[in-house]
Amino acid sequence: MFTTIIVQPIFNLLVLIYAILPGHNFGLALILFTIVIRLLLWPMLKKQLHQAKVMRKLQPEIKRVKKAAKGDRTKESQMLMELYKERGINPFATFPTLILQLIILVGLYSGLRRIIVDPHAIVTFAYPTLQHLSWMKELSHNIHKFDDTLFGVVNLGRAALNKGGHGVYWPAMFIVFGSAVAQFYQSKQLLPTSKDSRGLRAILKDAGSGKQADQSEVNAAVGRSTRFLLPVMIFLFTVNIASALSLYWLTGGIVAFIQQSIVLREDETEMEAIADKPSKDIASIPEAEVIDKPTNTTKKNASKAKKSTKKRRKR
Repeated sequence: MFTTIIVQPIFNLLVLIYAILPGHNFGLALILFTIVIRLLLWPMLKKQLHQAKVMRKLQPEIKRVKKAAKGDRTKESQMLMELYKERGINPFATFPTLILQLIILVGLYSGLRRIIVDPHAIVTFAYPTLQHLSWMKELSHNIHKFDDTLFGVVNLGRAALNKGGHGVYWPAMFIVFGSAVAQFYQSKQLLPTSKDSRGLRAILKDAGSGKQADQSEVNAAVGRSTRFLLPVMIFLFTVNIASALSLYWLTGGIVAFIQQSIVLREDETEMEAIADKPSKDIASIPEAEVIDKPTNTTKKNASKAKKSTKKRRKR
């Protein structure tokens, strides 16, 4: 069922691009396939990136919420939820996009394995409609015409580290390393930045000396740490498998970085209207009235004090 619903449609989209592409280079087809996938996911990705942009702008208000809560975790959570609701932020909105991207990755990996094990699968596993394309007919008669390289330079069926004792396949290793670097900058780009943000080590050091750690600050520090963890995991995962998947990851990372740069830097009217929308003020969030803002009563008291001072001076 997974093969029919997920693997085969993904595989056949790649095969279609490969079959109609001039020159029929599988590496170039894989790059174009990745770009097409990123463009198809663009509406979901744009919404996700927009929320990341709004979260960046909310950092000062989030700090004020923490001060207003005075260490009360329940109160702080309620106030943050109110703030997110006001700005139209759903903390769990990124999960559907991440799950969908993971499904595509697993489906592509399954399809690529079929080609690596048996190159004839590019014809036999394709839909009948695609099998009738002229280039697919040529492959069915002579599979040796199948070019599974990237411009004739990188054999996409080989891994960066070969289990057979052939050592390091450097062309593939460069792709693997590039995919890890692209993932690092892609993750770093989405992290909220703050001048006074502390590292996880400093937070744990203070906690060891008896100072209570701020959970939100811990979560932010852990998030910053994952920008190193995820690229390392990608490197370790892809270094022993066919470099075709690393090429997909590298291309996807570069395209994602460009898309994120566009969304995070552009000043679209719709985005700025939401991101810069005047908040209801922290005082409107339950139990947040402690923010230092002069009330009408304090203003009246201040004016009375000034008048009395002037009278005394005249006397």
